[in-house]
Amino acid sequence: QIHVEESGGGLVQPGGSLRLSCAVSGSIFSFATLGWYRQAPGKQREWVARFTDGGTTNYADSVKGRFTFSIDYAKNTVSLQMNGLRPADKAVYYCYAEQITACGTSDYWGQGTQVTVSS
Repeated sequence: QIHVEESGGGLVQPGGSLRLSCAVSGSIFSFATLGWYRQAPGKQREWVARFTDGGTTNYADSVKGRFTFSIDYAKNTVSLQMNGLRPADKAVYYCYAEQITACGTSDYWGQGTQVTVSS
């Protein structure tokens, strides 16, 4: 059973920074896609950053240039460095991992971590 767990959320002032981390059980190399999504109150979940096994990282336009996705293969963790935070970035952030096997595709989600941007 794959386990995904986020950490690092909290309260930050506008313009501040936070770093989210996500620990993934199993080998990072076994996942076709790794990413971060977020869900603000009253809104649908949206993707923020996504890394595919082709080696490409994509960012939503709303975070491009401010957020950076990274992987620590030795620690089996993925991170999201968030700089220049805005009140609109307030949301629950979820780590996502997609695994493709001979049996099909499986999606794994963490429980989410709250990010609040407020003065």
